[in-house]
Amino acid sequence: MPIDAVRLMRETFVARVEHHPTLGSTNDRAAQCAAQGAKELPLLVVADAQTAGRGRGGSRWWTGPGSLSFSLLVDAQTVAADADRSPLVALAVAVAVVDAVATLLPGRQVGIHWPNDVHVRVSHRQYPETGAADIPVCQRMQHGRQECPPLLADDRKLAGILVEVLPDRRHVIGIGLNVNNTAADAPAELRGTVATLRDLARREHDRTKVLVDLLRHLQQQFSQLRDDSKKVAARADSLCLQRGQTITLECGNRRTTGVCRGIAADGAILLETPSGMEKLFSGVAIREH
Repeated sequence: MPIDAVRLMRETFVARVEHHPTLGSTNDRAAQCAAQGAKELPLLVVADAQTAGRGRGGSRWWTGPGSLSFSLLVDAQTVAADADRSPLVALAVAVAVVDAVATLLPGRQVGIHWPNDVHVRVSHRQYPETGAADIPVCQRMQHGRQECPPLLADDRKLAGILVEVLPDRRHVIGIGLNVNNTAADAPAELRGTVATLRDLARREHDRTKVLVDLLRHLQQQFSQLRDDSKKVAARADSLCLQRGQTITLECGNRRTTGVCRGIAADGAILLETPSGMEKLFSGVAIREH
């Protein structure tokens, strides 16, 4: 079912919608519109397929058929007039995504991987001999009875967020959400790390409705960010799935490894390292244990 641009403008706070069957990057298109003097904001750019979708650190974002890929161009006053609150924008967006999809995944734990990813905790069985996972029924017979390996749990990426601040402090907020695509179609190296609403809920969703709900939650989080940014940080902290995990973050040429102790009121991640507690405001997770 195609995206209903009229419904999006009627039922959400966006002022203008661009819908593209194929686009290089929705973030690049939103930034281009800003450079061309776009006045009707928020501007929503949606693409059914991206050929050059981007994530943090220059990574590529997989856009499978049926996913949602979109970017919002908003002025600074919409998200956070105070520049000190800009680091919290990505967390506010992540909270909105969690709130929008949680009702579609009852019984599932959906949360945040700092600073800008939304993950869902899934259970599976891992077979050491083959490395195969997600086998629902054990078909092996040992000693005359069925035996299955232990049930494991891990966090798989459901959505990615990329926030870019333009020189005039307008924000380009890019979101990629796996909706009706399936992990089976993902590149081989991603199949064991991604999750989709379709795979988890075992049904397809109305992408326009999902987007309407998500935009409404975004508007609520932006309002909260302007009124009381500490509440946004506290909510993100409560949703942090990395708490207690040992994480290595890379920022430039520096790597920091420590046990995650949550998210601070200013949006920084707290890592307990051998030299003490460290607060990091940026970085890319290169390894999690």
